[in-house]
Amino acid sequence: MTVRPCLPWPDKRLRTAAEPVSEITDETRAIWEDMIDTMEAMPGVGLAANQIGVLLRLAVVDASDTRDQVIRMANPEIIDASAILREHDEASPNLPGVSAKIKRPRGVTVRFLNENGEIDRKDLVGLWATSVQHQIDHLNGKMYFDHLSKLKRDMLIKRARKLK
Repeated sequence: MTVRPCLPWPDKRLRTAAEPVSEITDETRAIWEDMIDTMEAMPGVGLAANQIGVLLRLAVVDASDTRDQVIRMANPEIIDASAILREHDEASPNLPGVSAKIKRPRGVTVRFLNENGEIDRKDLVGLWATSVQHQIDHLNGKMYFDHLSKLKRDMLIKRARKLK
């Protein structure tokens, strides 16, 4: 398939909520494959479609050591989250060169349409849970740094601009 370019921050599509997917088609599957190729090229553990300019609620996540357990999701939604938080250093190819420690629920249950068009549900913990939450934020038009205070967010964006 194809490695697609990631949109540079502050492209307005990164702030636009993605549209729901009504059915899984060959086109949907082709977008997922491009997303997987793009995620692997970064390298990263997840990617949302709007990061590459596709405004559909599609995401891929693979936090496995072997990089062969990718989960393809359409319309993912968190239906349960643990009260215990986990801190992780998060980054995005849309704002390269910077990262920030973000606290998110350590475990989540996510419901989504799978590659067969069936409603699926998975319990995810650790990096898997962090990544799926990060991707859903993207699909909702949010960036990881939106979880920071205004001061920290402004400093992060200023640092990223200097790196360009």
